[in-house]
Amino acid sequence: MSHPLCHNDASPWLSHDGVSPSAYGKIHAIAVICLLALQLSCFNPFAPALDRDAASGLRITEQTEPAEVLENFVYAYTFRDSLVYDNLLDSSFVFVYFDPNLGTSGLYASWNRDVELKTTGRLFRNFETLNLVWDSTIYESLDGTAAEIAKTLHLHMFGSRGEYNLTGNAIFNMRKNPYDEKWRITRWKDESQM
Repeated sequence: MSHPLCHNDASPWLSHDGVSPSAYGKIHAIAVICLLALQLSCFNPFAPALDRDAASGLRITEQTEPAEVLENFVYAYTFRDSLVYDNLLDSSFVFVYFDPNLGTSGLYASWNRDVELKTTGRLFRNFETLNLVWDSTIYESLDGTAAEIAKTLHLHMFGSRGEYNLTGNAIFNMRKNPYDEKWRITRWKDESQM
């Protein structure tokens, strides 16, 4: 007499290859779960959704020249990518802007890299769409490992806090890092109007 779990042609519980129908169901369920887990492991819930039409042609550059820094700047704003933005700024970075509320008729004020990253992080969180366009180059000066570029810009911002358009000029000072040879912004003077 054979064991009841051994394969024989008379057993109604086993398929023709010795595997029970319920085992096939379990194997199928495990395979589906594994495929779903694999697919979900490639999903980043913290990354913003990509608008393929608006982002056509955008890429992250190596920042081997000042123009590539500005390309990455647009990329960081478009995708609200704080990691790319962080890599644009030199450790000595300073942001300079005109504050009309200072003094009797306004004064220039500034903040450092840490404040800039926090401010830009809030901007990225509070707007669903940031569309930055460098319109034209006013002037450009390159001297070995230092550069200054003045650009006109247009920034369209849309989100739950409203819709805004900003135009004006930005003057960027950059330097080439001697260790990784990437260009980064050391100073950004903002001359924009809302």
